[in-house]
Order: sequence, then C-alpha cells, then structure tokens
Amino acid sequence: MKKLYITDLDHTFLHSTQRVSHFSKKIWNEKEPYAELSVATARSFSKTHEFLEGLTLNTPLILLDGAMVATTGKKLIDIKTLGKEIGDAIIHEGIAFGIYPFVISLNDHNSLDETFAIPPLLNDFQEHLIGHNYAQDKRLVFKQKINGVNDTLKIVYMGDEKILRPLTKHLQKVFGHEVELKLAPEKYMDCYFLTILHPLGDKAHALEKVHEYLNVSAKETTVFGDSLNDLGMFKLAGTAVAVGNALDVVKKEADIVLEESNDEDAVAKYLQKNIKA
Repeated sequence: MKKLYITDLDHTFLHSTQRVSHFSKKIWNEKEPYAELSVATARSFSKTHEFLEGLTLNTPLILLDGAMVATTGKKLIDIKTLGKEIGDAIIHEGIAFGIYPFVISLNDHNSLDETFAIPPLLNDFQEHLIGHNYAQDKRLVFKQKINGVNDTLKIVYMGDEKILRPLTKHLQKVFGHEVELKLAPEKYMDCYFLTILHPLGDKAHALEKVHEYLNVSAKETTVFGDSLNDLGMFKLAGTAVAVGNALDVVKKEADIVLEESNDEDAVAKYLQKNIKA
C-alpha cells in the first residue's frame, strides 16, 4: 500500500513568489508513482490547479481550509458549508468592530465554481489583496451589501490583529461550536486572517475523509505545514513535518522540523529522500 503525503501550499510547498519551483515539480512527478501525493490548502479548486500546473495529481485535494475535498476530475468527495442565516448573523456581529468580510460560496456542485463576494467597504489590507492578487479573478462579485448565502465555504476577515483577535473572541462567545474559527498571521501582507468555517470544515476532518476514500491509515500519512490551520492535521497524521520557516508554535507540535524553508524546496527535498521506488 502506498503511503500518503499531504502538503500545505502557501509558505510550505509554494515559494514566496507563490510558485512551485522547477525542482519541486521534478521531484513530485518522479515520486508520484510510488506514493499518494496531494495538498491541503486554503486555496480554491481553480487557484490550486493554477498553482500546481505541471504536477501529476491523482490523489484527492483538500481545499478551502478543509471545507471541500475533491478529485482533480471535479468529483466532490466531501463538502461542509455554512448557511445564509448564520452567515448573516456573523456579518452583523462584525459590524460593531468596524470590519466586513469576504464571503466565498459554491455556485455549482458539478463545476465547483465559486463566488468571491467583496464588501462595499474595504480596509487597506483588503484593497491591496484585491488590487494586486485578484484583479483579474472572474470569481469576484462586488456587493452593495455583503450578506450570508447558502453553500458558504468560508467567511474571511482580513485586518489588524488588534481588531481581529477581539472579534474572534466575541464570535466564539456568540456562536460557540456552531462554527470553526481560525485566526492566524498572514506573512505575505503582514496582517491577520480570521477564517470562519463549518465546525467540521477544517483540514483535520478533511484528512479523515481522504483516509476513508483511499483506505489509508493515519499512521501511514505524512503532512507538511507552517501555520496554525495545519495543526489539526499534525495531531491526526502519523508524521507531522514543519518547514524551516514555520511558526514556532507549529514547530513545537511537529515530529520533524526541517532545516530548509519553503523557498529552499523543503518539502520536495524531504520527498526525494524518503520516498523509495
């Protein structure tokens, strides 16, 4: 039976330029026949395919922080979404903190097309992200009023920690176990993201679905990561590997801490060494 290796993308497998290096592509494709190789990312289906162009992908992908598990052929294995009512309630609570979120929702279960709804009032971080990273993204829909919608994959606040940490504590108090809250630093832009998901929509629960689909055990699984949203996978997998640039709290939970960073192809070098033909 093949072992399973799953890597986070941003700051783990991707270089800081948000690209997969030629070396990493080469090693991935060389090792793919001898192992199940996949990713667990906050990115959407379309963005993940864009980043991983040129890689052989035969194993289900964990997408959108774990809200979706799908094959590269767009077979939906699992999905966990929030409804309109709770989305509206979350947005209402955020207004008191002077901040509005992005709302990412699924349009179609067959095409896996999404809508990336943009609020009318943006802070500087949100403006920069949309202007520089998503300017040509066809998923963007600019709203006169941001609302909750059915099949919401995740709600994402972006801003200063001094605003988002109190908001996180407030939402936890109001909604309890109705949602999964992930507050983490964003290294690309020196700010914080607060991601709100279905309570079973995180990477750990998604990894369990991959295990069931492939009939692979947790002890035969190696995961790679750098940030807080990877910690659930770290606790579940047989081997948890932190890249050299990972947050200190992530390194403390890892079984192995690599010397190399994402920009030094840390994951690919580990695969090269540990997957045998």
